Amino acid sequence: MDVILLERVEKLGAIGDVVKVKDGFARNFLLPRKKALRANEANRKVFEANRARIEADNAARRGDAEKEAGSFKDAQVTLIRQSSNTGQLYGSVAVRDLVEALNEAKYKVTKSQVVLDRPIKAIGLYDVKVQLHPEVVVNVKVNVARSPEEAEMQASGVDVMQQVFEEGRDQGGFVEAYDPNAEPGATAEVQQEQAQG
Repeated sequence: MDVILLERVEKLGAIGDVVKVKDGFARNFLLPRKKALRANEANRKVFEANRARIEADNAARRGDAEKEAGSFKDAQVTLIRQSSNTGQLYGSVAVRDLVEALNEAKYKVTKSQVVLDRPIKAIGLYDVKVQLHPEVVVNVKVNVARSPEEAEMQASGVDVMQQVFEEGRDQGGFVEAYDPNAEPGATAEVQQEQAQG
């Protein structure tokens, strides 16, 4: 289906471009959200008659978004989550969690503005895009940690998981005692019974 874009759409085109898209994408996304019109003669005439107004409205919205983008300078949020010893989260950090954290930090964003390619499933530092306008995108640093102390360490550039493994190795943790006489796959209790019997 050919459509006329009413606003810039990433990976498609700019205002006024006539692009060919799949029917489902047009019917389910572009047309209901007023991002495009079907490309027929009547709609082309309507678009050309209103082109100046559409471009002026877009420029005004872009100007507002650029002002708002100034407040996102060095934006950072910290999320405290439970995780395993390897840093894998129990669950994941989704768009909803990021929107709540940003709103608590006094950044007004909606779910549709946060661009998260895949859920965050491990502790660490992440850059997340927030699209304030189709032409204005800001980056927000997301610090996912197990405790506020770990979050501070990560923010200062320390690899927390590497440090945990080094401490564990120094203290003899994360290493199972090796018994050359043990049966393969036997647990410690079975090994003790065999030694006594």
